[in-house]
Amino acid sequence: MSSSATFFATDGNAYELQMGRWSRRLAPLLVDFAGVTRAGRVLDVGCGTGNLSRCLAGNPDIRHICGIDLSSIYVEHARRTNGDLRTTFEVGDACALSFPDASFDHSLSMLALQFAPDVHLAVREMRRVTRPGGTLAAATWDTRGGLVAFRMVFDAAAMLHPRGESQRARNYTRPLSRPGELAGVWEDAGLVDVLQEMRTIRMDFTSFEDFWRPAEGSEGPVAEFVRTLDGADRSKLRNAVRSAYLDGEDDGARSYAATAWVVRGRVP
Repeated sequence: MSSSATFFATDGNAYELQMGRWSRRLAPLLVDFAGVTRAGRVLDVGCGTGNLSRCLAGNPDIRHICGIDLSSIYVEHARRTNGDLRTTFEVGDACALSFPDASFDHSLSMLALQFAPDVHLAVREMRRVTRPGGTLAAATWDTRGGLVAFRMVFDAAAMLHPRGESQRARNYTRPLSRPGELAGVWEDAGLVDVLQEMRTIRMDFTSFEDFWRPAEGSEGPVAEFVRTLDGADRSKLRNAVRSAYLDGEDDGARSYAATAWVVRGRVP
C-alpha cells in the first residue's frame, strides 16, 4: 500500500511531536467551516493519529466517526489513544476506499490530500462514499506562503546544501497549495456550492530546542531531509535556523503563523 502515499510514516508519537499540535489547532476551524453539526456517519480520510476524528467526536450529535489512514502505525496510535466508543479507526487507502457508495453523511480530510499520489481520484472516492446532499471538506497547508516555520528551515537548507534547493522546491510546490487549486479539484469531481477560503492558526514554541526537536525525529518533510545530512552539514543547518529563530533576541518563546486552504462542497 506504500505506493498510495508520499508521506513516510514510522512512529505515531513522533508524528504528534512533528505535526499533532498543529492539527489539533486546525481541526476545529475545519469542522466549523465544513458546517458539520449533526450526522449519522462521518468519514475522516487520512486521519493520521486521529486529531480531526477526536475533534468531530466532541459533538454529541454525530453518531459515528470513521478514520482511515494508509499507515497501520498511525491507525494503531489513534486506536490506542481514542476514548470515544463512537469513533473507529482502520487502515485504508484514500484512492481506493473500501466502503459502499453513499456510506457516509459527510467526508472530511485534513492535511492529507497533498500526499495522495492521485488527488483527483481520492476526492472522487470521497464523493462516491458520501450520500447526496452530504458535504466534502478538506484542509491543506499553503506550503509556499503560509508556513513560516517550515520556510525558515527550507530557505536555510537551500542556501547551505546542494540538495536543499530541490527539497525546498519539492515541499513548496505540493499540489493543492495554491489559490483556487482545492476548489478546482472539488469542481472537477462534480461537487456543487464549492467554496475555498483560508484559515490561519499560530504555533507556539517555548524555545529553539522545542522548535528544532521535530527536525531530529522521524516524521515529516523536514526530518526526512535532515536525516540525509552528515554531522557537519546538520550542524550548519541547525545553526542557521537557530539564528533565524533568535532573530537578534535571546532564546525563548516564539509564535509563528500557519495558513491552510480550506474547501467545502456538496454532493448533488
